[in-house]
Amino acid sequence: MQGYQRIFVIVLDSLGIGAMPDSPKFGDHGVDTFGHILEKMETLDIPNLQKLGMLNLHRAGKMEACKQPIGRYLRLGEASNGKDTMTGHWEMMGIQTEQPFQTFTDTGFPPELIAELEKQCGKRVIGNKSASGTEIIEELGEEEINTGAMIVYTSADSVLQICGNEETFDLQNLYRCCEIAREITMKDAWRVGRVIARPYVGKKKGEFKRTSNRHDYALKPTGPTTLNALKDAGLDVIGVGKIHDIFCGEGITQTYHSDSSVHGMEQTIEICRQDFHGLCFVNLVDFDALWGHRRNVEGYGKEIEKFDKNLGVLLEELRDDDLLLLTADHGNDPSYTGTDHTREYVPLIAYAKQMGQGGQLEQQDTFAVIGASIADNFKVAMPEGTIGSSILEQFK
Repeated sequence: MQGYQRIFVIVLDSLGIGAMPDSPKFGDHGVDTFGHILEKMETLDIPNLQKLGMLNLHRAGKMEACKQPIGRYLRLGEASNGKDTMTGHWEMMGIQTEQPFQTFTDTGFPPELIAELEKQCGKRVIGNKSASGTEIIEELGEEEINTGAMIVYTSADSVLQICGNEETFDLQNLYRCCEIAREITMKDAWRVGRVIARPYVGKKKGEFKRTSNRHDYALKPTGPTTLNALKDAGLDVIGVGKIHDIFCGEGITQTYHSDSSVHGMEQTIEICRQDFHGLCFVNLVDFDALWGHRRNVEGYGKEIEKFDKNLGVLLEELRDDDLLLLTADHGNDPSYTGTDHTREYVPLIAYAKQMGQGGQLEQQDTFAVIGASIADNFKVAMPEGTIGSSILEQFK
């Protein structure tokens, strides 16, 4: 059989399916993102995920497994030392991360980091806590404008964010301070995945609005990935949603910014209707950002239902020589304590119209089987130093 002409990898950001054996080392006991959502909501309207085999792979609540699933499905364990978005996506494409990215959700950034940032930027830092970006601007925007201070904050992710009023801070100065922060946080103990400039306008509470001049300063992958190999071979590598940011543009030939996960699926459906040869790599972040971190079980469940509707459209649009892979990058159990990601197994569901019958496949111990299988399909060698072995033959 000839290889697939197009592969779609869709990451349902944070849709984990149960704790890994080492989850307690990450502070996660008994976590299960998808399972606990099903237990609490009892049923979800997800006929397409159901027929692909999601409930055969992981059952909970009152929902039944499909008697004749059309997809091939398995669990993937994470080999890397972490439970964040960048680590998970990088591993999918062959990079094993040993030094985890740091989060400062509960404590804010260390005094030594703040002191160095203040010294090099020439501005006093205010905030230094985990917060919603819009809320912290409402809280501290007037103080920043009146005193010339600098709002610094974080979230449940590995990120350092700096707010700056475009009229009083100056946009280029904000970018300069973020570049300084990026350099400072290269230190292992302070290593965050992204530094983000968050500009806003307005003069007082109730008038503040963030602008579109946001700029992300992400870390580049620590080595070449499957994406680089595909691009170098002349194949299309289309990123949808956060993919460009996660890989700092490395190995991407075309990118689509998504306003929401629903929008991301609409873009993917439109891309599917176009001609290309290679990979369409999609991240759907709302599961994680809107519902997981906010510990909103019902919102998460409804988001899965929205996804399933567009999944049905995509399944109809797939061509005979397309391969669809659905997966996740970590967990974020909305029923668990705190606001952090959770260390979990993730699903991998494969479907192609030319497949024979569906069924369960053997569990794999790394997300990197995804990238290795994609490279194998397109007859491209994986870059030196990457991990993962192809399981492509099991998708035929």
